[in-house]
Amino acid sequence: MTYVTNGGEYLPRPRKCRKVCSLPGNTEFVPKNGGRNQPVIVMTVDEYETIRLIDKQGFSQEECSNYMKVARTTVQLIYMSARKKIADALVDGMPLRIEGGDYRICDGKEEFCGCGGCRKHGYKSNKIVENREES
Repeated sequence: MTYVTNGGEYLPRPRKCRKVCSLPGNTEFVPKNGGRNQPVIVMTVDEYETIRLIDKQGFSQEECSNYMKVARTTVQLIYMSARKKIADALVDGMPLRIEGGDYRICDGKEEFCGCGGCRKHGYKSNKIVENREES
């Protein structure tokens, strides 16, 4: 998709920032047997967040998209990219680093952010899952 600026210039549509609970505690993973001389696979913070929400927290892609404030199709693309990078790192024994991406950290201003641990709300990850199962 493109859009036209006031000057008539065609530019790509700006990317929407994805809401992320917090930065990951571990950002680099290196295989025990080798991997140090191989190229590093870089996973973005928003890709990490989709893995955390969908695979760890059990969110559906729709719930994940609502939390991250993006379309479900965007979450699908981010999630597929993240899983491909994880598969490449595991199967080929390559180092994985989490950094960058288009994201904003949860500011805790929402009544219930659903992120499982933002600083303001202080929720625990398992409490979020329990709340979701009750509804």
